[in-house]
Amino acid sequence: MNALPRAGPRPARGRLGAPSSGTQAPAAPWTRFSAWLECVCVVTFDLELGQALELVYPSDFRLTDKEKSSICYLSFPDSHSGCLGDTQFSFRIRQCGGQRSPWSTNDRHYDSGAPVSLQKESSHYFGYVYFRQVKDSSVKRGYFQKSLVLVSRLPFVRLFQALLSLIAPEYFDKLAPCLEAVCNEIDQWPAPEPGQTLNLPVVGVVLQVRVPSRVDKPDCSSLKHCGHENLLLTPLVLSSVHELDLFRCFQPVLTHVQMLWELMLLGEPLVILAPSPAVSSEMVLALTSCLQPLKFCCDYRPYFTVHDSEFKEFTTRTQAPPNVVLGVTNPFFIKTLQHWPHILRIGEPKLSGGLPKQVKLKKPSRLKTLDTKPGLYTTYTAHLHRDKALLKRLLGGLQKKRPPGALAALLRTHLLELTQSFVIPLKSVTPWKAPPQIRPFHQDDFLRSLDHAGPQLTCILKGDWLGLYRRFFKSPHFDGWYRQRRKEMAHKLEALHLEAICEADIETWMKDKSEVEVVDLVLKLREKLVRARGHQLPVKEETLHRAQLNIEMVIGSLPKDLQAVLCPR
Repeated sequence: MNALPRAGPRPARGRLGAPSSGTQAPAAPWTRFSAWLECVCVVTFDLELGQALELVYPSDFRLTDKEKSSICYLSFPDSHSGCLGDTQFSFRIRQCGGQRSPWSTNDRHYDSGAPVSLQKESSHYFGYVYFRQVKDSSVKRGYFQKSLVLVSRLPFVRLFQALLSLIAPEYFDKLAPCLEAVCNEIDQWPAPEPGQTLNLPVVGVVLQVRVPSRVDKPDCSSLKHCGHENLLLTPLVLSSVHELDLFRCFQPVLTHVQMLWELMLLGEPLVILAPSPAVSSEMVLALTSCLQPLKFCCDYRPYFTVHDSEFKEFTTRTQAPPNVVLGVTNPFFIKTLQHWPHILRIGEPKLSGGLPKQVKLKKPSRLKTLDTKPGLYTTYTAHLHRDKALLKRLLGGLQKKRPPGALAALLRTHLLELTQSFVIPLKSVTPWKAPPQIRPFHQDDFLRSLDHAGPQLTCILKGDWLGLYRRFFKSPHFDGWYRQRRKEMAHKLEALHLEAICEADIETWMKDKSEVEVVDLVLKLREKLVRARGHQLPVKEETLHRAQLNIEMVIGSLPKDLQAVLCPR
């Protein structure tokens, strides 16, 4: 078993796992690899230790003991799942050692162009798991049990599932040499670039993906077609790096999708008890994605076990349940989390055609510790009326055997339009008076505006929208949305201010100004240029060029001694 060093800054790397010799090319080793992944782990079952971390690539990536323990326990289905064969699922853990290294320029560049819901995690890791359990008479327990885990800060579940389906079977056959070769291939990939289509070669296959951009229109985030005339291999095209098949994930709860959307919008605590980690993790990820384009601001755990380091924190009865969506498979949680307000119990997935039996709304008092039947156990009453037309269209499409992708797109579009209808009125009441101040948000003013500018203008659903907004204002998602909105507007104001300065007659302005005021202008312009070039302000390249020319012109008008101070040789 490989012993791993404690958490700390990463040393420079040469070949896989080896220290750098000191004479390296300008680009740091593993820079491209770390743009996509933090590390790759192999977890095995040891007769003496239980789940154990067998390998970590690159070998100098440092995990804390708590992170290693979490990865080990979350990489195996618990004994109640009975998963035989190959299984894929995902988990999300809190980063325990703090931020390992300064936020890189590449990270800032990616986040500035990516939708807020797809930005890199700063305090959590995603774990994407490929678990194999097969009979093996050569092993004492009689079973081969091993997991290959990709650890990343990117929420690209579709991409990493596809990557695992290619490399995991190869690894289980060929072991370490194969994994090292894969890591070296990933280290040759281009960095994730929002809005760009990328070709990612690995194990003789080219994955072709498009990374979404924050300026995408709702129907343009997926990769529909891209030429591959210059590729030697026909690429495996992924329509999305992150979108799951919502129709498949929500099949047992289609009649309650709107209520679940409300629970997500309000950041309500929710437990999902599923028959396997695969069903659990997909349901959690599907639910947290149904608020797009809003960012899901609460905590969520696609797969959670009793061994998790935060088990006591989430199960305590001394305070209100946290704003977390938990995916679990152990029925023990029914008893432990009985005080939570919402529990969704999902049965075994239906393999044959047709719609599976829909879970029913049930009172929490009907929860049984040992034999809990499928159902949504809650006392919550939905504010909006159910969209019966949507359900009819989905059922009709299923009966007519429409492609699953078409039904998933229909459901995703419905949820997107529902979220947009809810958010549009919020956007309309937060304009600025005049730079640089932004008008504060007043809830009462907003609620009064709903009569003439509410969601009824863009959504046919009836119901208590006013009550839904009142509860939303108390949720973590309103705080997250408002902070992001203020940040975007502040950046927009700065950009407009810079554009106004560039269009102004600066020479005339300078005539009656003191040298102190002129120097102050130079310093402020330089500061804005630095921020804009760091992709923090939405400014055109032409504006940046004009600003630089203005700075040079202003400095040229100053005395030689001040020029020397502002432009040292």
